[in-house]
Amino acid sequence: MNVRNRPELAWPGGRRAAAVTAQAALAVAAVAVLVFWAGLIAGSWGGGYWVFDCAAGAAVCALALARRLAPMWTAVGGLAVAAVAVLVAAWAGLPNEPGPAMALGLSVLVGSAVRTLPAWPACAVAAGGLAVAAASVPGAHSGAVVGLNLAGWLAALGVGGGLRLLAASSLSAAERVRHDERRRLARELHDVAAHHLTGIVLQAQAARLLARRGSGPLEESLEDIEDAGAGALAALRRVVGLLREAADDVPGPPGRLTDLVGGFDGPPVTLRVPGEAESWPPEVTSTVYRIVQESLTNVARHATRARAVTVEITGRDGAVVVEVADDAPPAPPSRSRGGYGLIGMRERVEALDGTLRAGPRPEGGWSVHATLPLTGPPRRRR
Repeated sequence: MNVRNRPELAWPGGRRAAAVTAQAALAVAAVAVLVFWAGLIAGSWGGGYWVFDCAAGAAVCALALARRLAPMWTAVGGLAVAAVAVLVAAWAGLPNEPGPAMALGLSVLVGSAVRTLPAWPACAVAAGGLAVAAASVPGAHSGAVVGLNLAGWLAALGVGGGLRLLAASSLSAAERVRHDERRRLARELHDVAAHHLTGIVLQAQAARLLARRGSGPLEESLEDIEDAGAGALAALRRVVGLLREAADDVPGPPGRLTDLVGGFDGPPVTLRVPGEAESWPPEVTSTVYRIVQESLTNVARHATRARAVTVEITGRDGAVVVEVADDAPPAPPSRSRGGYGLIGMRERVEALDGTLRAGPRPEGGWSVHATLPLTGPPRRRR
């Protein structure tokens, strides 16, 4: 399984800034170790014995800095350079390899491969790292260097494996959120289909009675049946494509937005809802409710310093637009509002061919903005 990073919940710029900082720290550490070890070799071995160690170590560290471009091939390249360095050092009587700088680069390469590559390539790179570390044992001039290589390999395996498990756990949690949202949609689909199909059955029964009696507005009844059938098909098409399994039970209709806002335990909420909202399809109104519900939950959890929240729902250009915004001061990346609730909202919105954006506002605070198209035929108000 490939468990590379998923960008869905990343704070804007946070992950990129952390990656740049890590790269810079690795470069500084590599240069410092190269200079330090070259000085020790020059002081103990004399002459130019440090040149080969620095060149090989710098090559592996450079590959470690470029690992994000091609994790597999940079790891293979680093192991190949290290293996050649071990053989050359043993043949030419040079200081033991891999040296500390090369051990640092190999640790980063192996750890990155274990974290991001599929299972078999990751295991192969880890085995190659162990082989290189073990190859430094025969004829070693310094037991400390051998210990450093083995410790670096163990650290790479532990850190890379731990981050891999953490990423897999995060992906599993996200899939559970999607699964739960699909179950909710399935339950609501039951209500939508039952509503439309009940109307169709009643209209068909009335039309049959009118046909038997030979009186009454039969054409109008048939038109009502046609409208109800078209509405049912539109609702089913917009929801059923997302579902993968049936639901266990059927809930009642979603609560009213006024009740949701009135019961919100947080900053004051201003709610604006157009009068025509009653004519929107039920799958749209339930999705609007879920967006507002999840957004207010995020405000209560992550925007404790917000003084006001605005919930504005409008219908324009054949679509429903929902925006929930607060005025909380900016939060640091480690306390961002990313979470699994956004995944559930996005799953539901995209099931209706809509769009969802969430992020900080230029004027301060946080905003959730969703657009839901009204593609189905309008519901008749009787």
